[in-house]
Amino acid sequence: MNESLSILGLIGHASIPVKLVILLLISASIYSWTLIAKYRSVHSSAQQALKVFEESFWSGADLGALYQQSQQNPDRQGAEALFYAGFKEFMRLRQKGLAPDSIMQGVTRAMRITLMQEQTRLEGKLPALASIASSSPYIGLFGTVWGIMTSFIGLAKVQHATLATVAPGIAEALIATAIGLFAAIPAVLAYNHFIANSDTLNNRYTMFADELSGILHRESHN
Repeated sequence: MNESLSILGLIGHASIPVKLVILLLISASIYSWTLIAKYRSVHSSAQQALKVFEESFWSGADLGALYQQSQQNPDRQGAEALFYAGFKEFMRLRQKGLAPDSIMQGVTRAMRITLMQEQTRLEGKLPALASIASSSPYIGLFGTVWGIMTSFIGLAKVQHATLATVAPGIAEALIATAIGLFAAIPAVLAYNHFIANSDTLNNRYTMFADELSGILHRESHN
């Protein structure tokens, strides 16, 4: 293949606006892959932590002992973070001698705040993936339209236009669309996967919080 007709050669001969579009799309693709790697690790860690803590919680362990273990774990997350926040508030309000209903209101509020924090941890920057997925094809299309427009303006100055004259300009313009799709497709697939996984984890956290509320409600009446 002629060097000038290679992908790098076509990019090198593209107009400045098309080069800027390609640079923007490559940067967006790198950023999206960085987010994909980050949230893959976050979600994997959350699933493992949930499995380990639920096994410990439902094994019949004493809640006080479990709370002391959670105190010593600075990296608590998910169900363990919910348990720690709820049980800590339960003990604090119970020592004040408040009524059971007031205690449970405080416990529910503490767990709701923690649940929102966990959801943010699981989904914090995922909207950026959605933005990359939705905007990259259009940015690439803009580069393509600009490149084709520039090519036709150049052809107007040539008396005899041939396929060899037209092809390089069209090819370099279409590269922008190709890179836009390259950036968008992994981003949209990853976003859908992480959102679905986050919904599953948040549902399990909510179920755990409801179960813990029931247990603490019974404890508050003893």
